[in-house]
Amino acid sequence: MKNTLLGLLTLVASFNVFAQTGEEFFTANCVACHGEQGNSLAASFPKLAGQNAKYLIKQINDFKSGARVNGLMVAPMAALPDEMINEVAQYLSKQNPSIGSAKADLVELGQMLYKAGNIETGVPACSACHSPTGKGNAPGGIPMLSGQHAGYVESQLYAYRLGARDESASDSVRVNDGDTKIMRSIAFKLKDFEIEAVASYINGLH
Repeated sequence: MKNTLLGLLTLVASFNVFAQTGEEFFTANCVACHGEQGNSLAASFPKLAGQNAKYLIKQINDFKSGARVNGLMVAPMAALPDEMINEVAQYLSKQNPSIGSAKADLVELGQMLYKAGNIETGVPACSACHSPTGKGNAPGGIPMLSGQHAGYVESQLYAYRLGARDESASDSVRVNDGDTKIMRSIAFKLKDFEIEAVASYINGLH
Protein backbone atom coordinates (compact mmCIF):
# COMPACT_ATOMS: atom_id res chain seq x y z
CA MET A 1 0.00 0.00 0.00
CA LYS A 2 2.80 2.40 0.95
CA ASN A 3 4.69 1.62 -2.25
CA THR A 4 1.54 2.21 -4.32
CA LEU A 5 0.92 5.55 -2.63
CA LEU A 6 4.54 6.60 -3.12
CA GLY A 7 4.33 5.65 -6.77
CA LEU A 8 1.19 7.71 -7.26
CA LEU A 9 2.73 10.75 -5.54
CA THR A 10 5.84 10.46 -7.72
CA LEU A 11 3.66 10.20 -10.82
CA VAL A 12 1.64 13.27 -9.83
CA ALA A 13 4.85 15.22 -9.18
CA SER A 14 6.15 14.19 -12.59
CA PHE A 15 2.97 15.41 -14.26
CA ASN A 16 3.29 18.73 -12.44
CA VAL A 17 6.85 19.16 -13.72
CA PHE A 18 5.89 18.30 -17.28
CA ALA A 19 2.93 20.71 -17.07
CA GLN A 20 5.30 23.60 -16.34
CA THR A 21 7.34 25.64 -18.78
CA GLY A 22 11.03 26.21 -18.10
CA GLU A 23 10.23 29.73 -16.91
CA GLU A 24 7.52 28.47 -14.55
CA PHE A 25 9.78 25.81 -13.06
CA PHE A 26 12.62 28.27 -12.58
CA THR A 27 10.34 30.88 -11.01
CA ALA A 28 8.81 28.34 -8.63
CA ASN A 29 12.01 26.58 -7.59
CA CYS A 30 15.11 28.65 -8.35
CA VAL A 31 14.41 32.38 -8.01
CA ALA A 32 15.04 32.48 -4.25
CA CYS A 33 18.74 31.80 -4.82
CA HIS A 34 19.40 32.66 -8.46
CA GLY A 35 17.22 35.76 -8.71
CA GLU A 36 14.63 37.02 -11.18
CA GLN A 37 15.43 35.81 -14.71
CA GLY A 38 18.60 34.27 -13.31
CA ASN A 39 20.27 37.45 -12.10
CA SER A 40 21.16 36.57 -8.53
CA LEU A 41 21.83 39.33 -6.05
CA ALA A 42 24.12 37.34 -3.75
CA ALA A 43 27.69 36.50 -4.73
CA SER A 44 27.34 33.03 -3.22
CA PHE A 45 24.84 32.10 -5.96
CA PRO A 46 25.89 32.32 -9.62
CA LYS A 47 24.12 34.45 -12.17
CA LEU A 48 22.53 32.14 -14.75
CA ALA A 49 20.92 34.70 -17.05
CA GLY A 50 22.35 34.51 -20.57
CA GLN A 51 24.39 31.41 -19.81
CA ASN A 52 24.56 29.05 -22.78
CA ALA A 53 22.13 26.14 -22.64
CA LYS A 54 24.70 23.42 -23.36
CA TYR A 55 26.77 24.40 -20.32
CA LEU A 56 23.71 24.65 -18.07
CA ILE A 57 22.46 21.22 -19.15
CA LYS A 58 25.84 19.67 -18.37
CA GLN A 59 26.00 21.28 -14.92
CA ILE A 60 22.48 20.15 -13.99
CA ASN A 61 23.26 16.61 -15.10
CA ASP A 62 26.52 16.71 -13.16
CA PHE A 63 24.58 17.70 -10.03
CA LYS A 64 22.21 14.79 -10.66
CA SER A 65 25.02 12.27 -11.14
CA GLY A 66 27.20 13.54 -8.29
CA ALA A 67 30.02 14.62 -10.60
CA ARG A 68 29.50 18.08 -9.16
CA VAL A 69 28.43 18.40 -5.53
CA ASN A 70 26.40 21.13 -3.89
CA GLY A 71 24.09 20.35 -0.99
CA LEU A 72 21.56 22.98 -2.03
CA MET A 73 21.25 21.59 -5.56
CA VAL A 74 20.68 17.92 -4.73
CA ALA A 75 16.95 18.04 -3.92
CA PRO A 76 15.67 20.30 -6.73
CA MET A 77 17.74 18.56 -9.43
CA ALA A 78 17.49 14.91 -8.33
CA ALA A 79 14.28 13.98 -10.16
CA LEU A 80 14.25 16.67 -12.83
CA PRO A 81 13.37 15.07 -16.21
CA ASP A 82 15.59 15.67 -19.22
CA GLU A 83 12.80 17.59 -20.96
CA MET A 84 12.54 20.09 -18.11
CA ILE A 85 16.32 20.42 -17.82
CA ASN A 86 16.35 21.49 -21.46
CA GLU A 87 13.37 23.83 -20.94
CA VAL A 88 15.02 25.58 -17.99
CA ALA A 89 18.37 25.85 -19.79
CA GLN A 90 16.76 27.31 -22.91
CA TYR A 91 14.78 29.81 -20.84
CA LEU A 92 17.85 31.04 -18.95
CA SER A 93 19.98 31.28 -22.07
CA LYS A 94 17.54 33.87 -23.47
CA GLN A 95 17.61 36.18 -20.43
CA ASN A 96 19.68 39.36 -20.24
CA PRO A 97 22.54 39.12 -17.73
CA SER A 98 23.33 41.97 -15.38
CA ILE A 99 26.87 43.35 -15.27
CA GLY A 100 28.84 44.31 -12.18
CA SER A 101 31.99 46.39 -11.92
CA ALA A 102 35.68 45.71 -11.42
CA LYS A 103 37.73 47.18 -8.58
CA ALA A 104 39.84 49.97 -10.08
CA ASP A 105 43.07 48.81 -8.41
CA LEU A 106 42.64 45.27 -9.78
CA VAL A 107 41.74 46.08 -13.38
CA GLU A 108 45.27 46.10 -14.81
CA LEU A 109 46.27 42.73 -13.40
CA GLY A 110 42.85 41.21 -14.00
CA GLN A 111 42.82 42.34 -17.60
CA MET A 112 46.32 41.02 -18.20
CA LEU A 113 45.44 37.59 -16.82
CA TYR A 114 42.15 37.41 -18.68
CA LYS A 115 43.50 38.54 -22.05
CA ALA A 116 47.10 37.33 -21.99
CA GLY A 117 47.50 34.90 -19.08
CA ASN A 118 50.80 34.59 -17.28
CA ILE A 119 53.53 33.15 -19.49
CA GLU A 120 56.00 32.78 -16.63
CA THR A 121 53.72 30.48 -14.63
CA GLY A 122 52.07 28.77 -17.59
CA VAL A 123 48.62 30.26 -17.09
CA PRO A 124 46.79 30.63 -20.44
CA ALA A 125 44.56 33.57 -21.29
CA CYS A 126 40.96 33.14 -20.15
CA SER A 127 39.83 34.84 -23.35
CA ALA A 128 41.17 31.96 -25.44
CA CYS A 129 38.23 29.81 -24.38
CA HIS A 130 35.74 32.22 -22.82
CA SER A 131 36.11 34.89 -25.60
CA PRO A 132 37.51 38.43 -25.24
CA THR A 133 34.11 39.73 -24.15
CA GLY A 134 33.44 36.87 -21.74
CA LYS A 135 30.56 35.44 -23.75
CA GLY A 136 32.01 31.95 -23.76
CA ASN A 137 31.49 29.43 -26.55
CA ALA A 138 27.90 28.20 -26.77
CA PRO A 139 28.48 25.35 -29.31
CA GLY A 140 31.40 24.09 -27.23
CA GLY A 141 29.55 24.40 -23.94
CA ILE A 142 32.17 26.78 -22.56
CA PRO A 143 30.46 29.06 -20.04
CA MET A 144 29.84 32.75 -20.32
CA LEU A 145 31.75 34.63 -17.60
CA SER A 146 30.76 38.21 -18.37
CA GLY A 147 29.27 39.95 -15.32
CA GLN A 148 29.51 36.94 -13.03
CA HIS A 149 29.83 37.74 -9.32
CA ALA A 150 33.48 38.11 -8.37
CA GLY A 151 32.90 36.15 -5.17
CA TYR A 152 31.40 33.24 -7.08
CA VAL A 153 34.23 33.18 -9.63
CA GLU A 154 36.76 33.17 -6.79
CA SER A 155 35.01 30.32 -5.00
CA GLN A 156 34.98 28.19 -8.15
CA LEU A 157 38.63 28.80 -8.95
CA TYR A 158 39.53 27.79 -5.39
CA ALA A 159 37.34 24.71 -5.75
CA TYR A 160 39.08 23.75 -8.99
CA ARG A 161 42.46 24.35 -7.36
CA LEU A 162 41.55 21.96 -4.55
CA GLY A 163 40.34 19.53 -7.20
CA ALA A 164 43.85 19.41 -8.66
CA ARG A 165 44.94 17.66 -5.44
CA ASP A 166 41.79 15.79 -4.46
CA GLU A 167 39.59 14.16 -7.10
CA SER A 168 36.74 13.29 -4.75
CA ALA A 169 33.91 15.74 -5.50
CA SER A 170 32.53 17.64 -2.55
CA ASP A 171 30.92 20.98 -1.77
CA SER A 172 34.33 22.66 -1.70
CA VAL A 173 36.00 20.73 -4.54
CA ARG A 174 35.21 20.79 -8.27
CA VAL A 175 36.39 18.01 -10.54
CA ASN A 176 33.80 18.13 -13.32
CA ASP A 177 36.01 19.82 -15.90
CA GLY A 178 36.55 16.54 -17.73
CA ASP A 179 39.48 14.22 -18.25
CA THR A 180 41.64 17.07 -19.57
CA LYS A 181 41.38 18.78 -16.15
CA ILE A 182 41.80 22.11 -17.90
CA MET A 183 40.28 24.27 -15.17
CA ARG A 184 41.99 22.34 -12.38
CA SER A 185 45.39 22.70 -13.99
CA ILE A 186 44.88 26.43 -14.60
CA ALA A 187 43.52 27.17 -11.13
CA PHE A 188 46.38 25.22 -9.55
CA LYS A 189 48.84 27.70 -11.06
CA LEU A 190 46.98 30.81 -9.96
CA LYS A 191 48.03 32.68 -6.83
CA ASP A 192 45.40 34.04 -4.45
CA PHE A 193 45.90 37.65 -5.54
CA GLU A 194 45.61 36.62 -9.19
CA ILE A 195 42.33 34.85 -8.50
CA GLU A 196 41.00 37.98 -6.81
CA ALA A 197 42.08 40.22 -9.70
CA VAL A 198 40.73 38.11 -12.56
CA ALA A 199 37.45 37.48 -10.71
CA SER A 200 37.00 41.21 -10.21
CA TYR A 201 37.76 41.89 -13.87
CA ILE A 202 35.22 39.28 -14.97
CA ASN A 203 32.53 40.90 -12.83
CA GLY A 204 32.83 44.10 -14.87
CA LEU A 205 33.51 42.46 -18.23
CA HIS A 206 31.00 43.11 -21.01
